[in-house]
Amino acid sequence: MRRRRAPCGCLRTCDGAAESVTHAAERIHEEMEVTPDALLEQLDTDPTEMASAEKLEGDVMRLRRQRDALGAVNLRAEEDAREVQIEHDALLSEKQDLEAAISKLRSGIATLNKEGRERLLAAFEEVNRNFGQLFSHLFGGGEARLVLVESDDPLEAGLEILCQPPGKKLSTLSLLSGGEQTLTALALIFAVFLANPAPICVLDEVDAPLDDANVTRFCDMLDEMTRRTNTRFLIITHHAVTMARMDRLFGVTMAEQGVSQLVSVDLKKAEALVA
Repeated sequence: MRRRRAPCGCLRTCDGAAESVTHAAERIHEEMEVTPDALLEQLDTDPTEMASAEKLEGDVMRLRRQRDALGAVNLRAEEDAREVQIEHDALLSEKQDLEAAISKLRSGIATLNKEGRERLLAAFEEVNRNFGQLFSHLFGGGEARLVLVESDDPLEAGLEILCQPPGKKLSTLSLLSGGEQTLTALALIFAVFLANPAPICVLDEVDAPLDDANVTRFCDMLDEMTRRTNTRFLIITHHAVTMARMDRLFGVTMAEQGVSQLVSVDLKKAEALVA
């Protein structure tokens, strides 16, 4: 029996397929450095369920274009990453230091605010007590007090002055007459001085709005303040009653035209000489 020979076209097809397989194996080895069987094990897939060669080729070309669009490989990427990490760590450390400083600063502010409230309330109570006493001394009776308003926090609250001169209703400072406002303001100033005395107090024309009776009360309070504190009061005035109650007078005279001269008189010594 004679063996039948395959047609030439079939042989050419087999040879082309074998050549394609060989070429594919070479490409796999060139690009992946593995054999087709090893690549199939790595892919862990069923060859019968794989897409067609045309589709796979299209996917490969698309992925290559995407890879090429990314640009050249940065050979310093690892070194750049280390530099960025070092900078990140430094910024993170600075951030932590800053947060610790902010926390410490807020704690300090809270401590200062607490101490400030305590001191303010203590000073307020003392000044308020002195103010009531001096007001009654100046007006020959009545009452006055300070009130914190607009906020429960003494550091943010406003101050209201409530006064009640003898024979009048309780009212705010703005509703008093000019002379009464002056005496009330003087009582408040001296109340602060009693709480925190200063070596020197200068009063400039504070007796100008007062009549003679109230000027006498003002001078009586000055005498009381002199006894209770070590403050020396310098009074700038043109009122004769006030000048008569001072220990020493200083004045400026012009004995000659254009020539000013400072003169002083010790009233205590002058009174002793007259006596």
